[in-house]
Amino acid sequence: VRRLWVGRAPSPPVFAGPVCRALFIGYCIYFDHKRRSDPSFKNRLRERRNRSEYEKGVDHLTNAIAVCGQPQQLLQVLQQTLPPPVFQMLLTNAQSLAEDDVE
Repeated sequence: VRRLWVGRAPSPPVFAGPVCRALFIGYCIYFDHKRRSDPSFKNRLRERRNRSEYEKGVDHLTNAIAVCGQPQQLLQVLQQTLPPPVFQMLLTNAQSLAEDDVE
C-alpha cells in the first residue's frame, strides 16, 4: 500500500531559485540606492557625459580641418573660440590624423 504525502514540503531546489532571485534583486536595489545617494555620483556622471560630447565635437572638427582648403586659418579661429583643453585635444587628433596620412 502506497501512502501519498499530503502537504509534503517541496524539496530544497524548488526554494533555491526564487530565494536566489529575490536576494539578487534586493542587492541590486540596495546597490542602486547607495550609488544614487553618493554625492559625487552626479558630478562624475556629468563629467563623463561632457567628455564624451567634447570628444565627438573634436572628431567633427578634426574632419573639418582635414577637408578644409586653408587649415591654418581654421585652426587660428578655433584657437580663439575653443577652451584651451578642447583645442589641445583637437591638435592632438589633427596631428595623429596627419601622421596616419603620411604612413
